[in-house]
Amino acid sequence: MNISIVIPNYNGEKVLSKNLPHVLAAVKGYKKGKVEIIIPNDPSTDKSKEVIASFIASLKGTGIGGKTIDNARKEESGFSKNVSRGVALATGDILLLLNNDVRPHNDFLEPLISHFSDEKVFGVGCMDESIEEGKTVLRGRGVGYWQRGFVFHRAGELDKNNTFWVSGGSGAFRKRIWDRIGGLDVLFNPFYWEDIDLSYRAIKSGYKIFFEKKSIVVHEHEEGAIKTKFKQKFVQKIVYRNQFFFVWKNITDGNLLCAHVMWMPYHVITALMRKDWSFFQGFLLALLQMNRVQDSRYRAKKLFIKKDGEVLKEFKE
Repeated sequence: MNISIVIPNYNGEKVLSKNLPHVLAAVKGYKKGKVEIIIPNDPSTDKSKEVIASFIASLKGTGIGGKTIDNARKEESGFSKNVSRGVALATGDILLLLNNDVRPHNDFLEPLISHFSDEKVFGVGCMDESIEEGKTVLRGRGVGYWQRGFVFHRAGELDKNNTFWVSGGSGAFRKRIWDRIGGLDVLFNPFYWEDIDLSYRAIKSGYKIFFEKKSIVVHEHEEGAIKTKFKQKFVQKIVYRNQFFFVWKNITDGNLLCAHVMWMPYHVITALMRKDWSFFQGFLLALLQMNRVQDSRYRAKKLFIKKDGEVLKEFKE
């Protein structure tokens, strides 16, 4: 299988310089197909462009291809759009998405790719050695559940290989299925929930996703663009907005949609009590995008063959 590694970048000069050599070391021994590394670059203000150009030049003679594409328009930036630009250049059978603040262990690739011998497998997630406040926390498997009118997600136990979603920051995806279900939805720009949405749509469309604990990457979240470039209040507002987007776009079971409406007064009152103004900002932003949500919902529903209850029952711990 040919592999296209897509590393979306925004102001990642330092983390790219540190992590790209590890990416190269981890894939240069792959013998079962061709490998290319694609680095789409949002409008960075640091020296990311020079770092990327130098890295691609260094690939000459290694047998590994290198590509990049620059976005100069700030209004066209965001994780989903940046990844999509990279995917548009991809020629591989498997898309391997790695954030620029991720560096893989040298032996991470083979266990990850082995799952794709099953043609129904869409995505496989890695084990993250997540660096948080100077400590290493193991993450990678997620569980999802319905509660008080919303879908929630959290980290799951690492002794199972099923997962509610595959992270867009350290996961592999079959490109044929990616193209069929529409890839990452730019509705969720600039970040968060887009990989959960992608995984959920794949599962409801009859495909499989897995977590592979032998495929280990180091993920320095605190060095990534979200942690360093955006204020926490803005991030929280987007998280709330995208949580509404997820329900309005993907939930089709009538009883769950009724529950979503019935629980709204509770969420409004509790948000008022804790003075959580980000909740109301996120809700308003979601309402203003209702036409786009409906368009995304219409496209997604065409492929759904499972009910929400089936999916949520499977992944709740």
